[in-house]
Amino acid sequence: MTAAHEQAVAVAARLTGAPATNARPLGGVVYAVDLDGGDRVVAKRHPEPSAAAAETASLSWLADADAVPVPAVFGHDGPWLVTAYVAGGRPGPTAAERLGRELAALHAAGADAFGAAPPGGPADAWIGLAPMRNEPGPAWPEWYAEYRVRPYLRRAVDEGTLHRGDAEVIERVCARIGELAGPAEPPARLHGDLWNGNVHWAADGRAWLMDPAAHGGHRETDLAMLRLFGCPHLDRVLAAYQEAAPLADGWHARVPLHQLFPLLVHTVLFGGGYGAQAVAAARETLAAG
Repeated sequence: MTAAHEQAVAVAARLTGAPATNARPLGGVVYAVDLDGGDRVVAKRHPEPSAAAAETASLSWLADADAVPVPAVFGHDGPWLVTAYVAGGRPGPTAAERLGRELAALHAAGADAFGAAPPGGPADAWIGLAPMRNEPGPAWPEWYAEYRVRPYLRRAVDEGTLHRGDAEVIERVCARIGELAGPAEPPARLHGDLWNGNVHWAADGRAWLMDPAAHGGHRETDLAMLRLFGCPHLDRVLAAYQEAAPLADGWHARVPLHQLFPLLVHTVLFGGGYGAQAVAAARETLAAG
């Protein structure tokens, strides 16, 4: 057993109060840990303690909405977080339609402000392995440009993963964002990192949400992120969402605007073609406006 396996077993035992016997890697530094008596939990090691604290607060805040199922939290210790294990299943249309309705209810639970952190969560949070600042703002367009686009844009330019000329295209979006953002909406309670890999199609026939970077934001951002990397039965998810909480006219045209945030996060984390995708999304946003 490696040192990381041993740490996962030890922290799972400490936070659950039950002897732990074995750890199996699930990907990255995430382990399924077997407890005496047959139960199983998940132990996940974050890059630093603040990230574990941020995810703990995010999961609790999403659970408080009583809308979409999320794993129960046993606790966090340093960089480690221990949650309930949710057995996997297969995606299906019924689960997808239910997810659409549940996402609408989650977003409707609201937030104190755009950029508001979950109660008890740190302002300096994380999205995946990238820092993410939760700084409240009164209006979504300016807040989104300042705290969800420009920080990653500056880093991408500074690190050479995005050319300054390409960055200027994205800056033009930020300069015009008030006219590109669509009708004003109240702050929604977002998952915040809602790509398909964080939707867990479970054995109970529901879609569970994992690994949130929750904050107050615009509901179209969650839905645009879900579309970005593909999601099974996405048409069913969106149709059910629309029935429960219709989106403002023109939301299709605003998808690239809301995708700028995750695309720039991926640009700073992974480079590759994500920078080009971000520039293409910016051009599409400008053309639609």
